[in-house]
Amino acid sequence: MAQNLYGPRVRMGNWNEDIYLEEELMKDFLEKRDRGQLLIQRNRRLKERLLRPTQLSVSADGYVHDGDQVMLVNLHHPETEADLALAGDLSLCLTPDEIRAHLRDELEVPCDVSAAPTQVPVGRNTFVILSADRQAAGQVLRYGQNFRLAITGGYEDKMLYLSSDHRTLLRSSKRSWLQEVYLTEEVSYLNCWQAVFPDPQLRLEHEGFPVPANAKILITHCPTNRGLAAHRHLLLSTYFGKEAEVAAHTHLDSHRVEKPRNHWVLVTGAPRKGSPTMLDLRRPATENACAPQVAADPGAQ
Repeated sequence: MAQNLYGPRVRMGNWNEDIYLEEELMKDFLEKRDRGQLLIQRNRRLKERLLRPTQLSVSADGYVHDGDQVMLVNLHHPETEADLALAGDLSLCLTPDEIRAHLRDELEVPCDVSAAPTQVPVGRNTFVILSADRQAAGQVLRYGQNFRLAITGGYEDKMLYLSSDHRTLLRSSKRSWLQEVYLTEEVSYLNCWQAVFPDPQLRLEHEGFPVPANAKILITHCPTNRGLAAHRHLLLSTYFGKEAEVAAHTHLDSHRVEKPRNHWVLVTGAPRKGSPTMLDLRRPATENACAPQVAADPGAQ
């Protein structure tokens, strides 16, 4: 195949056409830059919105209330069923599609979710607790009460709700092929969830009790009765790197007790300056509490 090895300044062949072509390309580039439609500009705006720092709600009485801004965190636990898994605390995050994010400035719905090892409250991992009962505004969230998990993702005029539905041949989670969890703008019964006490022997006794903040609970999907789960051993290549898959499935052990994959913590803000979440205040206390136990261990001497 013949190739033009000369530059446009060499007047050979269609030299005038090449000059006009370069001018048109430069003019198109400048117009897109002025309108902010370059891929690098869209990428920068999307990251600024999703990674914008947010302020979590501070719980004065130690319970979760309607309208609180919280983080959903799956605490660190050893993964016994796989050799490769994400370690540390994983927070539920909004995950836009990598290709669609470069084509439009707005988030495409339905939007995916994932679990990322981020512990700083930002736009993509800050959820709002919204009770399904409109008359319960500002009241304490209770076990067995229907509520919704909403997120703005850094957009002021957009509200997405965590939803799920029965899996089909055409719709399921990407890696485990279980029930998919996604974000949608439509308000329906498919985005209703309930907080469940983690101990099955005391579950009925705690029905109707307030849901404590910064404590392990189970989050169950009301229409399908499936628990929200974080699969640390199933990694996804997302817009922000390697993250864990999130699905709706109840994982039970041999004693019919939910596994740590289904354990979540509604993390609130810390009243102390310099600590964005209550997890930052719990770590030093945990480390100090473990120190005397190691010293009292006879095997350590």
